[in-house]
Amino acid sequence: MPHPDLAPAPPRPSASATPVGAGLRQWGLRAGLTLVAVLLLLAVFALYAQPDFLLTLSNQIWACF
Repeated sequence: MPHPDLAPAPPRPSASATPVGAGLRQWGLRAGLTLVAVLLLLAVFALYAQPDFLLTLSNQIWACF
């Protein structure tokens, strides 16, 4: 009877053994995060395009000093 510590390791699953949905899920997650980042950048750009916002922001920053 072989010793338990000397038992062979179980085989590693190959790359082709991954479920098909896992790649699609990873693609969807990446696409969703990219969409959120783009929307956030567009929102920041829209705020900076408004002079009143920039004036208010600069006054608030200047009030800190």
